[in-house]
Amino acid sequence: MLDATVPAGFGRPDLTTFARLDGLGLAVIGQRLEPDRAVLACRVVEPDRWCRRCDAEGVARDTVIRRLAHEPLGWRPTILEIAVRRYRCRECGHVWRQDTTPAAEPRAKLSRAGLRWALEAIVVQHLTIARVAEGLGVAWDTANNAVLAEGRRVLVDDRDCPGFG
Repeated sequence: MLDATVPAGFGRPDLTTFARLDGLGLAVIGQRLEPDRAVLACRVVEPDRWCRRCDAEGVARDTVIRRLAHEPLGWRPTILEIAVRRYRCRECGHVWRQDTTPAAEPRAKLSRAGLRWALEAIVVQHLTIARVAEGLGVAWDTANNAVLAEGRRVLVDDRDCPGFG
């Protein structure tokens, strides 16, 4: 029988690392499995309390939820529900949200890991956009637009690649 203890190379289960969210600045705080998808409740790891206008400390005002499609876990679409704190500056009254750019571009519907998965699925595994959209649990248009933009950014606009210059 295998030994599943720490000396045998096993550690405590860590859903944040398993879902590759630690590199996105997120931590998993809960999970919900639905018949057609997995939902991971997340929080932004780094606080963002300082005003971008006057550098004064802000006060937590409320929380909003940002939803992102993430790379599928076991071919089950995975959705990130990120609790994003909103702050209000005590000095100038400016209101801002925690920075989620490590996780996704502003207004994006796919996490950076989900976007990378989609691009690799198209280029390496030769999946169709329809299959990628199904794997991510998003509309065809959303997957297509995101993959085209990321492919252009990574594969075409990369000026460090040989042949440019």
